[in-house]
Amino acid sequence: MAAKRLKMNSDKAEVIWIGSMRTISTHAHPAVRIGNDTICATDKARLLGVLISPDLTFDQHVMTVCGQCFYQLCQLCSARQLLDTESITTLIRAFVSSCMDYCCSLLIGSPRSVTDELQYVLSAAARVITNSSKYNSGLSQTLRHDLHWLDVTERIQ
Repeated sequence: MAAKRLKMNSDKAEVIWIGSMRTISTHAHPAVRIGNDTICATDKARLLGVLISPDLTFDQHVMTVCGQCFYQLCQLCSARQLLDTESITTLIRAFVSSCMDYCCSLLIGSPRSVTDELQYVLSAAARVITNSSKYNSGLSQTLRHDLHWLDVTERIQ
């Protein structure tokens, strides 16, 4: 690497051992040595903003995305009374929808429990836009017809 004038940033380098849960739990995870640097194995690695777990389930990634989206929704909900519907829709599309849609094609074939977490975020975003409560009916119609949003399973495919 030195011959090509490359230098590794050992603070940002991550190593993850990938396999089934059984394989991961029974085998040791040795550190990797590159040049003079030693990189210890981690239980999750970030690649292009996506958290990858050793079993490739993306559970940790979905939990992180949902947390970020709900944080943005809480911030926007506090300013909801000051904004009109068009402005809050634009802000939610910018901060929440874009975060959910980034690398969502990686979730193809994910179990329903994973996609349901993201669906909760979409439903909460629609409630903030329509200024409705959790128990109001007709939310799925609002998502499809008024906001032109697809369900999470349809967004992934």
